[in-house]
Amino acid sequence: MRSRQPLPRLWLMTDERMGEGLWEALGRLPRGSGVIFRHYGAGERRALFERVRKIVRKRHLVLILAGTPREAAAWRADGAHGRSRHLRASRPLMRTAPAHDPREVAAARAHATLLSPVFATRSHPAAKGLGAVRFGLWARGARVPVIALGGMNGHAFRRLAQLGAYGWAGIDAFMMSNRLSPDQNLKVVPR
Repeated sequence: MRSRQPLPRLWLMTDERMGEGLWEALGRLPRGSGVIFRHYGAGERRALFERVRKIVRKRHLVLILAGTPREAAAWRADGAHGRSRHLRASRPLMRTAPAHDPREVAAARAHATLLSPVFATRSHPAAKGLGAVRFGLWARGARVPVIALGGMNGHAFRRLAQLGAYGWAGIDAFMMSNRLSPDQNLKVVPR
């Protein structure tokens, strides 16, 4: 991570089901937002990452690779997303970690943790959402900023910000098929 880049409050999580909508979603992100590149099953994952990286650099976004810190450094990402115990790599990296229960929130060794699923989501249709109250209780136990993930949009984040959410992440919220307008989806409450 470049030291002059603060931890983003708004994050796009990429995955294969976005298809060509990935490019639209990247274009909708405000400057200073973050992108967590997943696309685990992409046959040409590295080539796709390079295309995303070029856009991210031009738009002044933060790019995190879902993978090990070593891989993120080799791919010239700004950081790594995962549960690796090691915070250090060959160069300074921003670190984000997933969390799905209070133990994982408290144990996260990262600069931020993504707590999910907060609400019902198409990504994990069988998973029961935490809801706002449980999210707030679990976020209070965190040692690092907590990013809300799962069924999120700008409107939902404004409610969760009062309960301890530092920021929010999503997939569908950045797609044109979403019911909310881009302005409603992408607003972030300043703190």
